[in-house]
Amino acid sequence: EELKGPIKNKKFAWLGDGNNVAYSLIEAAVQFDFELNLACPKGYEPNKKILLWAEKNKGKVLVTRDPMAAVNNADCIMTDKWISMGDKKNKSKKKKALKPYQVNKKTMKAANKNSIFMHCLPASRGEEVTNDVLDGKQSVVWLEALNRIHVQKSIIEWCFK
Repeated sequence: EELKGPIKNKKFAWLGDGNNVAYSLIEAAVQFDFELNLACPKGYEPNKKILLWAEKNKGKVLVTRDPMAAVNNADCIMTDKWISMGDKKNKSKKKKALKPYQVNKKTMKAANKNSIFMHCLPASRGEEVTNDVLDGKQSVVWLEALNRIHVQKSIIEWCFK
């Protein structure tokens, strides 16, 4: 069935590491037919296999090194922690590579006027996102977290039945 809701014909932008959350977004972009622009520094791009899978399945997925190109006219900007739990890479090198991919006033201004900001939390304030964006009127991170709680409760209930 064709999606006719708020996601179809929307543009999502991902800034940062091409990690597991980016992989889920790539799969969602194919499944729900939305445009996804991923801005990742060299060496932190998503795995080529998942990008080939998206292309084969007619996904509208673009990978760029230019964060401003990725967020241009986006309806939603998303990011994740720069340093994940158990991350073995050189942390200072990774932070330096990701610094130009920080979500801030400038990136939000390049998006659509009514765009939203999402983050799966926890956030490292001042690293991948500035405080003014995380706590700003376009941020939906707390609603996103609340929705996740209800999903988790439903899964637990399903497991016990």
